[in-house]
Amino acid sequence: MSYLKFEKNELVNLEYSLSRELIRSNRAGSYAATTIIGCNTRKYHGLLVCPLDEMDGEHHVLLSTLDATVVQHNKEFNLGIHKYEGDHYVPKGHKYVREFDTVKASYLVYRVGGVILSKEVMLVSKEEQVLVKYTLLDAHSDTLLRLQPFLAFRNYHALSKSNLYANTRYTELDNGIMSKLYEGYPGLYMQCSKPVEFVSVPDWYFNVEYLEEQKRGYEYKEDLYVPGYFEMPIKKGESIVFSASTSKVASGGLKKKFTSELNQRISKDSLEECLLNAAQQFIVRKKASTEIKAGFPWFGTWGRDTFMALPGLTLTTGDLSTALEVIDSMVARMKHGLFPNTAIKGKPAFNSSDAPLWFIRALQLYAKYDPEFDIWKKYGLAIKEVLETYRHGTSGIIHMLDNGLIHGEDGENPLTWMDAIVDGRLVTPRPGLVVEVNALWYNAVCQALQWSEKKDKTFFKSWSHLPELIRESFVDQFWNQERGYLADYVFGECRDFSVRPSQVIAVSVEHSPLTSDMKKSILDVVQGELLTPRGLRSLSPKNEAYKGIYEGNQEKRDRAYHQGTVWPWFLEHYALGVLEVHKKTGLSQLKKIFDGFEEEMSKRGIGSISEIYDGNPPHYAKGAISQATGVAALLRISEMIEGCEY
Repeated sequence: MSYLKFEKNELVNLEYSLSRELIRSNRAGSYAATTIIGCNTRKYHGLLVCPLDEMDGEHHVLLSTLDATVVQHNKEFNLGIHKYEGDHYVPKGHKYVREFDTVKASYLVYRVGGVILSKEVMLVSKEEQVLVKYTLLDAHSDTLLRLQPFLAFRNYHALSKSNLYANTRYTELDNGIMSKLYEGYPGLYMQCSKPVEFVSVPDWYFNVEYLEEQKRGYEYKEDLYVPGYFEMPIKKGESIVFSASTSKVASGGLKKKFTSELNQRISKDSLEECLLNAAQQFIVRKKASTEIKAGFPWFGTWGRDTFMALPGLTLTTGDLSTALEVIDSMVARMKHGLFPNTAIKGKPAFNSSDAPLWFIRALQLYAKYDPEFDIWKKYGLAIKEVLETYRHGTSGIIHMLDNGLIHGEDGENPLTWMDAIVDGRLVTPRPGLVVEVNALWYNAVCQALQWSEKKDKTFFKSWSHLPELIRESFVDQFWNQERGYLADYVFGECRDFSVRPSQVIAVSVEHSPLTSDMKKSILDVVQGELLTPRGLRSLSPKNEAYKGIYEGNQEKRDRAYHQGTVWPWFLEHYALGVLEVHKKTGLSQLKKIFDGFEEEMSKRGIGSISEIYDGNPPHYAKGAISQATGVAALLRISEMIEGCEY
């Protein structure tokens, strides 16, 4: 039996099957996403969702879905499923589903009387192309297969509506057609692996509903355009491959291409293999850059998340060359010592007070995997630019105080990872001295001095006095002996001692300003108030501002985002702290946490880790269905466990 397999009774239960989503991406930046029964529940779902740099740099849904119909003895059995108003699902193709398996591709089996048909979906690794393979496993009579494409041609944040401007004409191709609904878009080339008859029946399907968007308080009804359908006979044992691509393909090679792509995939037969597979999903290769997508489906490339996730996604998997490609791509975007927190077409936002410090930490970890690599020779200028920017300040927003600590303030603009804004105001403002920023700052300065000591005497001499000053000031400003933990931020005379998770970064960094006793005390507090099986809460339940459930419309969700919601990425830093303080005696706890995520592999984002989880038990998964920092954290923990065992 497959590690990720679902049976008939689970699949026909819509409450169960509609809550389980698939996401597959490729190196070209495209992705395919839907639920395990093929019913789209988000505006972000689609069989071919591509980045279009020539338009707005964002992703666009070209092919929303593909309905298959089996025809025998003039009787039609439509295997598709769409939700309409009043919880009406038409057609009800899910009632024919018998099993779903996702070892490499998504493999769905339908049974209609004596007909057994399988469907496999494969996103091509380096092209904007999706392949859907249908195989007639059993049939006792002549069988026709009809394929009906539903087109959207819109930004994945928006919704399509019927209109008079859509170009409903199509161009005939080798075994298919090309459709291009609007100017500015690429054509969608839809072709099959065998000769087909295309029957033109142009029509709009009105008010298709997306359940998850409705729950999130967004507009959730869409009109999709169907140009007609492809029809072809199919024999028992025969396979037919449907291709949707932004360029014309050789239809005769589609079967071979599907097989070749399938053979390249990592099997998902264990938690570790699922994580390795998920890690690859976030890497996007463009002509001039290699990027890390922060999460699926709606996140783009974020500076902070890139450097936080890079070690787990690339170094632990042994892909050091990709790590350097990502670092080089980000360094090329650096401006005045800062990295863009968003990297989409348009004006970049240099509003992250910690991304440059995560950059130095990523280099620090890279050096452990490749000790012969000369970090200072390759990145010394970039490192110095970062540190000088912090030391001398940037537009009055981020600057070093006389006590050596970093002060950041930019009105209502977020500078740290707690960046939720409601009605133009930060939900969790953290002005002044922020605990993780200054822990990373101390680590960065100490590490830069190690790298430069024998290679850059001028830099070393100018900076060598700072670590002791920073360490003493950090302890003086953040540590509270009676409480036994660190303040989250310090602003003037205000010291915010809300119990939050960012303080574990001061425990986990290689160069920490804390003593062993301080680290142990902090871990005890974190374990007692913040630790859950899915990560660390963003606020202690003892705090009156705590919100244990992440739900409701955008405003309600944003108010809970950093007020108790659980974040998996902190587990990496908690685990580092546990091993630092408790050595191998902490190993059993880390194993329990890691193994506990196995049950998440068959929930929500199949084979991956969700962005966040509820603070309250049973800690339901929420937010994006697959998040780079969470996957990276678990891969790092897996490596830590393995390293302690041998």
